[in-house]
Amino acid sequence: MREKLNISKIKEILGESSYIADDNIAMVSFLAIELEKPILIEGPPGTGKTQLSKSLAVALNRDFFRIQCYEGISFEQIVGEWNYQKQLLSLEISKDEKNEELKNDVFKEDFFIKRPLLSAFINNKPSVVLIDEIDKADEEVESFLLEALGEKQVTVNDLGTFNLNNDLIVILTSNNQRQLFDETKDRCLYLYIDYPSFEREVEIIKSQIPSASDKIIKSVVKIVQRIRNLKLAKTPSIRASMDWVNGLMVLNKEELDKDSFEKTLNIAIKNEDDKNKVIENITVK
Repeated sequence: MREKLNISKIKEILGESSYIADDNIAMVSFLAIELEKPILIEGPPGTGKTQLSKSLAVALNRDFFRIQCYEGISFEQIVGEWNYQKQLLSLEISKDEKNEELKNDVFKEDFFIKRPLLSAFINNKPSVVLIDEIDKADEEVESFLLEALGEKQVTVNDLGTFNLNNDLIVILTSNNQRQLFDETKDRCLYLYIDYPSFEREVEIIKSQIPSASDKIIKSVVKIVQRIRNLKLAKTPSIRASMDWVNGLMVLNKEELDKDSFEKTLNIAIKNEDDKNKVIENITVK
């Protein structure tokens, strides 16, 4: 029986898993669980889109499966593929032993290598499946995923149809590399995760680096939030803020000051033009 949840409880259990959710994230997560609908998450890189799915799995004590999409990803990488070497070996054995029965056994489940989607569907424990960067997959793959999630079943040629076997939370992320189908959007609850507010980013870093002082965290977040207002090739992520805090701690600094800012800027900025732009536009007292 599923634990009774509410929005406050979602925020609480995510916090215990070191994910600091705002009200919007908690609301959409709660509704997705209650309505049994997928979540489509968009937003800038490094804002916690992927981490939300992992943290929900931990917080709700669910198994986690991930499909990392990329250009050219196929059915085999998502669902599974036949183990041809094992099939051929079995056929050779059956030929040597003149066992006609073994010849018909090579299209059974023992000879099929299961990939994340099928594994998530047939898992006997409530699960979370992340379909990461679905916009990188082609439209044919998106259509297949749409059908599988809609019908709650996956069909494999020569093996049969597998029905969804558990209470599955589905999370899709997109960086808008291409437009997704309207049908995909219609089936999902929509969540946009932007860079966090100053207060939330401080709280996120505290949860990840409990040994860091408030002073050092706030000095870094204050500068990072100003840097994000510049038009850079790569905007610093939340992870970049955490790396910067860790770097300053290694150098025994109490805060991000003018001297340490220029010496450690490369921790957060990954492009020389961006670095020059930051130095020109950001002054640390």
